[in-house]
Amino acid sequence: MRDIVTITMNPAIDVSTSVGQVEPVRKLRCTAARRDPGGGGVNVARVVGRLGGEVLAIYPAGGVIGRLLTELIAAEQAPSLPVAIAGETREDFTVIETTTGREYRFILPGPRLSAAEWRACLEAAFASGPAPRFLVASGSLPPGVPDDFQARLAAAARAAGTRMVLDSSGPALKAALAAGVYLVKPNLREMQELTGETLADDPGRLAAARRIIAAGGAEMVALTLGDAGALLVAADRAWRAPALAIRPVSSVGAGDSFLGAMVWALADGRAPEEALRYGMAAGSAALLRPGTELCRPADVRRLLPLVQIEAL
Repeated sequence: MRDIVTITMNPAIDVSTSVGQVEPVRKLRCTAARRDPGGGGVNVARVVGRLGGEVLAIYPAGGVIGRLLTELIAAEQAPSLPVAIAGETREDFTVIETTTGREYRFILPGPRLSAAEWRACLEAAFASGPAPRFLVASGSLPPGVPDDFQARLAAAARAAGTRMVLDSSGPALKAALAAGVYLVKPNLREMQELTGETLADDPGRLAAARRIIAAGGAEMVALTLGDAGALLVAADRAWRAPALAIRPVSSVGAGDSFLGAMVWALADGRAPEEALRYGMAAGSAALLRPGTELCRPADVRRLLPLVQIEAL
């Protein structure tokens, strides 16, 4: 078993293109499409692998798109374990409007999984060999998968002595925090929905993260704030990292790059604040790339010295 295992219950092939202007009715002549393997945990695994970490990506895959997804992941030399399902794996679609720089993202729901299919994914994480040191559950849940799926993963991880990292939203996020995880990475919108608060400043955000920790929901909270940077909060320590001055080509995959680099750094034995530094460098590096190309290691290394970490 690898140091890091990722589980992506709603993987996708991300199709990206660009057009001069998005408008109704007319046929829009786009540039050549780019196809990347996608879904939160798949992207995290791609980043961990690029940075030299030992990782295994687990995901359900079905139909022609599922086979193509597995081929695209294999092309990146990222070890994976697809779990066969009857439904067709989804595609997502991103269009850049070149005249304005606006990004339009169209997200499909994904195939409906049977109870046997989602249980097979749950069991695959701990099916054989020693348990992973880190288990990353990232992305949305497709139809048919219960809201407490990630909470079940959290319970299994705790029993196995595995540190679970969570990137989720809505009822699934709330259920998993009730079970308790090692690290949770909400963005600001997800944190606002979870707490019902506006969280307009750092003191409010820090207090909200500390409440999650005090309730046993997580040992650490990494709160991403878009162009305002990120916070990393532990029970007795906290750090802030301002955003780097990057002109984005695409924002798709920036959060996954952030989380992948953070988990890689933590698995490599680096301190939490150094993991935050890597996360910020990787998330910023992803902004430089089209589609879901994610961060490149050379860009991460170049940007790493520019990241400022402030203890709060």
